[in-house]
Amino acid sequence: MTDERTGGRPQVAVLGGGVMGETLLSALLTGGWAPEQVEVTERHVPRADELAERYGVRTGASNAEAAARADVVLVAVKPNVVAGVLDEVAQVLRGGELVVSVAAGLPISTYEKRLPAGQPVVRVMPNTPAVVGKGASAIAAGTHASEGHLVLVETMLAATGLVVRVEEKDLDAVTAISGSGPAYAFYLIDAMAEAGVLLGLSRDLATRLAVATVEGSAALAARSGDHPAVLRERVSSPGGTTVAAVQVLDAHGVRAGVVAAAEAARNRSRELGQHF
Repeated sequence: MTDERTGGRPQVAVLGGGVMGETLLSALLTGGWAPEQVEVTERHVPRADELAERYGVRTGASNAEAAARADVVLVAVKPNVVAGVLDEVAQVLRGGELVVSVAAGLPISTYEKRLPAGQPVVRVMPNTPAVVGKGASAIAAGTHASEGHLVLVETMLAATGLVVRVEEKDLDAVTAISGSGPAYAFYLIDAMAEAGVLLGLSRDLATRLAVATVEGSAALAARSGDHPAVLRERVSSPGGTTVAAVQVLDAHGVRAGVVAAAEAARNRSRELGQHF
């Protein structure tokens, strides 16, 4: 089912046309997949028509029909409907297809129990900045997933941003840092903007300054490779404004709060996984 015109890339079925489904679709096309090699299932007809028009891909409502034509099945539906979707596609899988899940919280065992014996499965924990190509995704291999399967998933996700490999046991921690992490960053941006308003800036200006500062700081940290503490020290002149500000952050327990928040997110991720 591969096509020499597209470098032998496999046929992909994206099950679910929501935000993450569209993000994966866009990443595949950016990564060199031809529109005819990607099919999206979406039961909301206006949304399916929108995706078909925007990307030139085939869309439909039947998960089973799309999976029957695919070499890779990307499960991008909400966790509460995954079981039903797996029951649909299990009947048409031939055994060699790769099943990739981006549904939060569901362990690989959920998929392996509902799919044919020996089915390769890779679980992915993405985050929302993947929508703009600045995401961070962690991938974990199931019992029957090979090195080749992991390389393929890395290739498929390349256009979404950073992709790292982890053991499945570490995905709860990944969820706490990169999965929930964008909310921490947005929380900080909002607080910085609110502070700017308090200090006399317009809300628009304060927000633009806060966003640009966080974005630039992240880019500098990524490019320099230096430890964040070293970068912080470079901004902190002895007896200066930044030192005074950081002292207040420490006094208010901001660092401890972030650690506690991540632990709470990790624990909640574990709890959610136990329901499946």
